[in-house]
Amino acid sequence: MKLYSYFRSSASYRVRIALHLKGLAFETVPIDLIRNGGAQFAAEYRKLNPDALVPALIDDAQEGAAVLTQSLAIIEYLDETHPAPPLLPQNPVDRAFVRGIALSIACDIHPLNNLRVLRYLMRDLKISDDDKNAWYRHWCEQGLTAIEATLARDKRVGRFCYGDAPTLADCCLIPQIANARRVDCDFSGMPTIMRINEACLALDAFAKAAPANQPDAE
Repeated sequence: MKLYSYFRSSASYRVRIALHLKGLAFETVPIDLIRNGGAQFAAEYRKLNPDALVPALIDDAQEGAAVLTQSLAIIEYLDETHPAPPLLPQNPVDRAFVRGIALSIACDIHPLNNLRVLRYLMRDLKISDDDKNAWYRHWCEQGLTAIEATLARDKRVGRFCYGDAPTLADCCLIPQIANARRVDCDFSGMPTIMRINEACLALDAFAKAAPANQPDAE
């Protein structure tokens, strides 16, 4: 497998966690989103992913070397093709719970602090760096506060977001926390999230997937 990734991309981070949890070997192909206008816009990469986003995964084991995009779609593909350990529960209601947390992050929080959104705010709307960071913090804190309330009251939450093994929800949560820390978000009212974050970061799979441990880390 080849994973087209940027070390600081939280979407790439999610997939790296899943790959390591599954114990799958993969080659990282760095795509620098910053230098020289961004390698994601190069014609060669756009042939793989017309959205010009990371990650993209090529699974050479599939006929025609399937090219997969969108982090949650990639993770669910990995879960279907390599079922152990499972990243989604068997019970449909519990699967919906785990997906709900993951989607709250991937669809509600993350898009508002994605690099291309922040670039638009600064380059086109001319907001200051301080205002950009305030925007970032607002949406992270609002979204994570809601997730904290969900996790704090649900009896299915254990050491991790669901039970005592990492799931798709944890694959999404930990990268979002890393992003939020970069802009000094306030986690003082999120004890459940902080406890889960600590449990995840103690695992080898999460450590290997961390931005600082990637080949393109600055």
